[in-house]
Amino acid sequence: MDSSIDEVAAQPGGADRTPPATPSRPPSPPMPAPTEPPAGDGSGTAPGPASGTAEHDGRAAPVPAAGGEDDAPGTAPASGTTETGCPGTAGLAAGGAAVTGTAVTGTGQDSGSGTGGGRGGPPTSLSPSRASDFMQCPLLYRFRVIDRLPEKPSAAATRGTLVHAVLERLFDAPAGERTAPRAKALIPGQWDRLRETRPEVTELFADDPDGERLAGWLAEAERLVERWFTLEDPTRLEPAERELFVEAELESGLRLRGIIDRVDVAPTGEVRIVDYKTGKAPRPEYAEGALFQMKFYALVVWRLKRVVPRRLQLVYLGSGDVLTYDPVPADLERVERRLHALWEAIRQATETGDWRPRPTKLCGWCDHRAHCPEFGGTPPPYPLPVGPAGSSGTG
Repeated sequence: MDSSIDEVAAQPGGADRTPPATPSRPPSPPMPAPTEPPAGDGSGTAPGPASGTAEHDGRAAPVPAAGGEDDAPGTAPASGTTETGCPGTAGLAAGGAAVTGTAVTGTGQDSGSGTGGGRGGPPTSLSPSRASDFMQCPLLYRFRVIDRLPEKPSAAATRGTLVHAVLERLFDAPAGERTAPRAKALIPGQWDRLRETRPEVTELFADDPDGERLAGWLAEAERLVERWFTLEDPTRLEPAERELFVEAELESGLRLRGIIDRVDVAPTGEVRIVDYKTGKAPRPEYAEGALFQMKFYALVVWRLKRVVPRRLQLVYLGSGDVLTYDPVPADLERVERRLHALWEAIRQATETGDWRPRPTKLCGWCDHRAHCPEFGGTPPPYPLPVGPAGSSGTG
């Protein structure tokens, strides 16, 4: 990575490591000087939905499409965790170590519905999306992870997937050619590819014979892509990784997994994790919930390689805001404790079959109201064995 990239280069005497997480408009601030993280095992605050909107981050919306988890071949455990990767995948240089993952090219798929196979399998891992599902509504988690009920594609979620694919592919071009016109020119081809890999998205415009709605939808995708250039300068960035699948098994046996949109590494080794959001930035009082996903990713990287990412960055294309947070080990320890408690609640619900609905304003976006008791529906027959509360656990 070019040392002139001040967006990711560490600055001596840099900013305080724990600034308040508030949206800001300036492009990609510099990262502060490094400190050595102590070992720990911890977890964090309970997030709500990031902003309560249907806009998609390309992977985790309030109501994303159901689907299977992404898998990668395992490698030898390191420092009490299990690292996964695949041959030939580039490593993330971080403090002399390498976080190895699987490159996921432009799929925009969630990293893990949490099941190990088809319908009826018990949860085996946790992703940020599924963790948020359970905290939002345990019954929603069941419908997605255990029952795997189908969900209709949404225009906002699909547009998020498309924009993510365009921003990923733009970095295939030489730095000097990463311009807004070139990025917008990628949209038609990536839309064609998306329709090939996920034919269900064509349903979105089945009743649009003249193509007027599709044209407007694509124009909005162009606007989001164009706005990104006001927030970051891709000619000065050389990501270490794009669409990187990461997975770590904690000492407790809990397996965490996810897909990171972009990883930047400064010449001095500091790591920045970047996530694109096609919605609007949340109000400051909801910023902690929005950062949950990023802290989750930071925890996975830390547990894999004992490197605390220097900066977590959310780029909100819908509003033109950049939300940054510089984590410390104590943050990630709190997140880990929270995830362990959450996983225990999921384990108990899996064993007892007690998945309770939690009505909120987000119910209006849910595809499963016909199966929800809160709306007069009946869940499908529970496909797993049921035991008494407190019995010993699932994987």
